[in-house]
Amino acid sequence: MINRLDLRGRSLSARELAATLPRPEVGVEDATKLVAPIVEDVRSRGAAALRDYAEKFDGVRPEHLRVPAEALAAALDGLDAGLRASLEESISRVRQVHAAQRPQDFVVDVAPGARVRQRWIPVQRVGLYVPGGLAVYPSSVIMNVVAAQEAGVGSLVVTSPPQAQDGGLPNPTILAACALLGVEEVYAVGGAQAVAMLAYGAAAELPQDGDVLAEPVDVITGPGNVFVAAAKRLVRGVVGIDAEAGPTEIAVLADATADPEHVAADLLSQAEHDPMAASVLVTDSVELADAVDVALARRAAATRHAERVATALGGPQSAIVLVDDVEHGLTVVNAYGAEHLEIQTADAPALADRVTSAGAIFVGPYSPVPLGDYMAGSNHVLPTGGCAHFSSGLGVHSFVRAVQVVEYSRDGLAEIAGKIVSFAEAEDLPAHGEAISARF
Repeated sequence: MINRLDLRGRSLSARELAATLPRPEVGVEDATKLVAPIVEDVRSRGAAALRDYAEKFDGVRPEHLRVPAEALAAALDGLDAGLRASLEESISRVRQVHAAQRPQDFVVDVAPGARVRQRWIPVQRVGLYVPGGLAVYPSSVIMNVVAAQEAGVGSLVVTSPPQAQDGGLPNPTILAACALLGVEEVYAVGGAQAVAMLAYGAAAELPQDGDVLAEPVDVITGPGNVFVAAAKRLVRGVVGIDAEAGPTEIAVLADATADPEHVAADLLSQAEHDPMAASVLVTDSVELADAVDVALARRAAATRHAERVATALGGPQSAIVLVDDVEHGLTVVNAYGAEHLEIQTADAPALADRVTSAGAIFVGPYSPVPLGDYMAGSNHVLPTGGCAHFSSGLGVHSFVRAVQVVEYSRDGLAEIAGKIVSFAEAEDLPAHGEAISARF
């Protein structure tokens, strides 16, 4: 059901491993060509373009692009009590973890009369995208909003695709999650057009749009399909973005002590997201590999999204990778840089401390990826496509900027004035030196 890649006896460099290991072809470059006219159209026509694209892509022309306050309240009132309790528990745990992420200001007195401070300042306005394609993701609302709130962001915007069956509003569970978190500015806009609206703002079309439908934001975060990723690429530089999120990934590093049923269930849990989702098992145990293969076939046939799962598991992006030993396996997963990495080995905690590239690490048999998707307290917006080699998951750090504040006295500057002038002369920038010497 799933491909096998045998790396036993092969000594490959990190670069060679990265090229050999399975990965989905995302096609952001091709999508960018399709998305560019949409972004420009929204920039120029605002709400009118947003309604046109909603009608074209979502099958509904929203009367209200900005979700009315009464619709948010009604969604919360209609929320199932059990689901509300789950959302509230998730919010509480995610808030605890993200509150601990807040960076601290500091002051350094470099010398007498020479002080440098560093301040962490939240961005002013953030746009949070919540997808609405193959599933409903109130969890993404929580992950994005709580991180921004704990960073101290003052203005939060959530946007999610309009649903024809919900009268042109986003899914009511999405709206209820927004209401639970106190988010009042929510838009029924999806896809690349939502990214364009967040980046450039949008002029009003109808009286209910107000004087201006939406003001631009400083940072856009949240997962989406390839067209959302392409739109983010286009507006990067106009605004900050978290990442160009691709299909979800799970890698499991396991030895013979792992339970094949657990491993199979975890691989399948991410495969149900998307036909392009990547599920990778790295193991030194052929017996485990065989047992997982059997369990996958049985579980995949019985799951609700069997066709989607079969496509993902059978695609070139998924595989069981055989390695010489756990040490070899660690080298492989570090080269892969998975969005989610599970470690199910005899020495999982010690091994986890040696991982150098992963979006998030799940240690031991009772820390499956869906725990992190919903309620561990960690953030589930994570780097994909190998981006874990150089980037982090979403967090408070995604919404703050470090600003250094320099304050020198006359004596503090005088002590090093001559050295600064020498530096300026060496770089052939005499006006730099004159800006110093003019003070003495």
